[in-house]
Parts: sequence; C-alpha cells; structure tokens
Amino acid sequence: MTRIAAVHGALAPHQHSQQELTDMVARTCLPVGADRRVLDRVHRGARVDTRHTALPLDAYGDLKDFGACNDAFIATAVPLGAEVVGAALDEAGLSPRDVDLVMFTSVTGIAAPSVDARLVGLLGMRPDVRRVPVFGLGCVAGAAGISRIDDYLRGRPDDVAVLLSVELCSLTLQRDDVSGANLVASALFGDGAAAVVATGARRRGTGPVVVDTRSHMYPDTQEVMGWDITGSGFRIVLDAVVPDLVRKNLAPEVDAFLADHGLTRDDITAWVCHPGGPKVLEAMEEVLELPDGALDLTWRSLAAAGNLSSSSVLHVLRDTLAERRPPAGSAGLLLAMGPGFCSEMVLLRW
Repeated sequence: MTRIAAVHGALAPHQHSQQELTDMVARTCLPVGADRRVLDRVHRGARVDTRHTALPLDAYGDLKDFGACNDAFIATAVPLGAEVVGAALDEAGLSPRDVDLVMFTSVTGIAAPSVDARLVGLLGMRPDVRRVPVFGLGCVAGAAGISRIDDYLRGRPDDVAVLLSVELCSLTLQRDDVSGANLVASALFGDGAAAVVATGARRRGTGPVVVDTRSHMYPDTQEVMGWDITGSGFRIVLDAVVPDLVRKNLAPEVDAFLADHGLTRDDITAWVCHPGGPKVLEAMEEVLELPDGALDLTWRSLAAAGNLSSSSVLHVLRDTLAERRPPAGSAGLLLAMGPGFCSEMVLLRW
C-alpha cells in the first residue's frame, strides 16, 4: 500500500488579523460611503482569526487586471512550492532526485510552463521526473491528489511521488463586487501551500498507509461551487446549499465506504476533514454524529489560516501526524468536498 512518508505545510508571507482583512475588503469592494454592516457580520461569522496573503495589503490596489494577479500568483507560488516540497522531502529522508512523480494542484492561478515544471530545475529533480499539473478540483484536490498518487504508486511500488498544492486565494478577490458569494469568499479564504511525499509498497517507512480511496459526484450540482472565468479573473460561484448537500449525502457515502472494509464510524480514530467553513463543519459534525473534539484540528486550522482551498486538508493531516497520531493499526478517514459538486475520501491505517 501507498505510505504517507511526510507532509509539510506553509502559509503565505504576510499575516493579518481578520479585522485588517475586513477593512481591506471594505476599501476594495464596497462603494465609498456604503453601509458595511453586512460585510462585518459575514467576516465575524467566518470564525477566522488570522489569515496570510501573498502580497502586502497595500499592494492589492496595484493589481489592475487578471494578468497582473496571475503574474503575482506565479511569483509567489514557485518559491512557496519549493519551500514545502523541499521540507517534506527532508522530513521523509529523501532528496529531489528520488522523486519519480510530482503532481501539482491549484485553482487560484495558471501557468505554462506549470509551477511543477518550474520546480524541477530549481530543486534539482531528475529530468525524467513525471509531472501531472491539475487545475479545477478546488477544495477537494488535497484529498483527490492523495487518491491519484495512490493510483500511480499501486502500479509502481518502488517509486516516490510528491503532491504539491499552492493556493493563493487573495489574488482572486473581485473588486467592486458586493455579491454575497464574493463577501463570503473574502471572509473565509487564505493563502498557503502543502506538500505530501508518498512512497510505494516496496519502500519502507513509518507513516500511515492508504487502504482505499473513493470519489463521488453529486448529480445536477455543477452550478453549486466553482469559478466564472471573466475578464477580471476568477469570479467565485458559491451556493448556500452546500451545507444541505453535506447533510443529505455525506453520512451514507461514508458508511458505505467504511462498510466495504468491515468498519463503522466508531472505528475511525482520526477525522482529517477539510475546513470548508463553519456551516459545512457544523453539518459534518451533525450528520456524522462525531464525538466532541473530533474536528478540533480542523476548526483550529480554520481559525488560524482560513480555508486554504486544496491545501487545507493537507495542513490538517500534517497536524494530525504531528500532534494526535492515532494508535498503530487503527483507521483514519481523510475527506474533502469541492466543485463538481463532489467528495473524495481516503481511508488510512496508522
């Protein structure tokens, strides 16, 4: 089975309180003299204390169009990606030349050559390293990325694979947009990156193994979450029905997946869940009937950094490994949801 050898996460360089970010959004998105009470209420309700941004706050006013935002994405994503991949490889006791596959995911910027291609020479990876850049999975991509590198490593059990996620959500903020979706996004999303190093079954290691993975698409939900691609960049699509979709669908999906392995929810010793936002997490806790404290690390990640899109669940996985590693041989479940609308689950054995 695929083994998670190391996980490393990092945040963008500029840290701000939620109040500082609320004030910036008011200056950027609201008309002069507009009533900001709705904005303030949305930002307070996000249960986020601090977030990090790719740029200093006063630099966002200089980003005049999508091209400038995307240039800033590349300029930040490459060094941040190099940082987390290098650190994760060090933690795994491996070098860049040991890497056989690197998968890169982001939904907040685009590049050709892709960010992973720019890292090959920068980090000193082999010129024959396989690369898989992925765009469009959004928040689910941290979990889906682990699933897809597991698919690869099952066929190549001697190999080493790296999953890299970089999400710079602040660069997608739409100016002069007072829609509810844009205000919610401005309250919730932050900037960060994470890297996972995974090894095939023939390599020794001490991390958790991937027992199985499962993907599930929800019918007739393509307009629930995603981007509208506009002249000004990525304009968020975010429907308020997401928590209801969680309540309706998640429990039977989880139960069926676990039952295939002779397990129930009571057998799960670690719930590694994406911090999609307060309403989504409350829906998860309710419908899965989770014990008190089961999502503490997820709630803490949301408060400390906001929703980092695909990077967030990997930060929660890192914290689980570092602080709350379950008993050896017990089961854990990593899960996330995202555009499609879809869910991805990874069954782990510690």
